[in-house]
Amino acid sequence: MNTRAAPIRRSVRTASGTIGYVEQGCGPVALFVHGVLLNGHLWRHQLAGLSDVRRCIAVDLLAHGDTEILPEQDVSVTANANMLAQFLDALGIAQVDLVGNDSGGGIAQIFAALHPQRVRSLTLTDCDTHDNWPPEAFKPFLAMAADGGLRGTLEAMLADKCIYRSPEALGPAYEHPQRLGDADVEIYLRPFLRSPQRLRNLERFLAAFDNKHTRAIEDRLKVFTAPTLIVWGTDDVYFDTSWSRWLEATIPGTRKRVEYEGARIFFPEERWQDFNRELRAHWQTALREAA
Repeated sequence: MNTRAAPIRRSVRTASGTIGYVEQGCGPVALFVHGVLLNGHLWRHQLAGLSDVRRCIAVDLLAHGDTEILPEQDVSVTANANMLAQFLDALGIAQVDLVGNDSGGGIAQIFAALHPQRVRSLTLTDCDTHDNWPPEAFKPFLAMAADGGLRGTLEAMLADKCIYRSPEALGPAYEHPQRLGDADVEIYLRPFLRSPQRLRNLERFLAAFDNKHTRAIEDRLKVFTAPTLIVWGTDDVYFDTSWSRWLEATIPGTRKRVEYEGARIFFPEERWQDFNRELRAHWQTALREAA
């Protein structure tokens, strides 16, 4: 991994709130968008490993991480896509190599559809797509949160990290859940319990899951021509590989679709060496095409 530039945590004020983010490196900007229950920490291996060729920025979504928002503001996925545009404006960034995972991949699709001129290249990993939002396997978690059980569940997972890694919780999201460190679980979950408002923000984020947001941009995806890479794990209980083929068939900019045998949704953490190689090659292709 590149160690020449250490990651720096920053925040910037936007109309959508004070947005937390981590950045590392210099050069053209790559923007990484995480999914539900996580934050920019998901992309730590990409920031460390690719900062020699990109100014890598991992943003914290609305209702996640260090991002601070108002109590009743919109936290839907479309609101998050709009936030990304405001975030880039605040940093004076015109165009990015956009990378998304999980619900962050759905948000990346919406951003790319609404702001195609701002996307130099797009990379989508296992993510919410079209009408598969929320995925069937995640609906019990949403029901638990809607019934008021979110605080107790988060407190239990923080008190005993093995619960987070269990088959009943986030274990199915990892190929090797036992390898995820306790400190990583703390970084992901602790921010949600910093205040009652933060917990409520997450509850509202979960309650706003609705595939109308991704269905609404299907026609725009069909004319999206920026170089697009699709990388998918084959052992994902949330997002079957058929959705990667749907994206490949829908987005005319698709240059390559890759499957990682046995990988699961959070493979950017677990298969980061392979994924980073794909990103390097994809970004080089995008720059050549833009020249």
